[in-house]
Amino acid sequence: MAKYMVLWEVDINRLSIDPKERIGWYNQAHDMVEDDLKNGTVDWGEFPGSHKGYSIWEGVNEEELELRMLRYIPYVKMEVHPVLSISQMKKAVKDLAQK
Repeated sequence: MAKYMVLWEVDINRLSIDPKERIGWYNQAHDMVEDDLKNGTVDWGEFPGSHKGYSIWEGVNEEELELRMLRYIPYVKMEVHPVLSISQMKKAVKDLAQK
């Protein structure tokens, strides 16, 4: 099963300077995150005070993940990394040894 780590960063230059509008955007973004937690995100976190964080996705393919990520653009920049488990790494090393 595919697994992805997404590093994200809010582009604060795109957010309103009006506190009420900014809070409205954060509430909307938090609602999307809660929806993602029901649809493929297995972990999500923010690094305190940085407007950056991560999410871990499982059970989605690249197209599904892209569709979910597009909802956050242009307010959030994302960097997606496929992740291998220890069993996948052990298999790769075993396969390499047999060549």
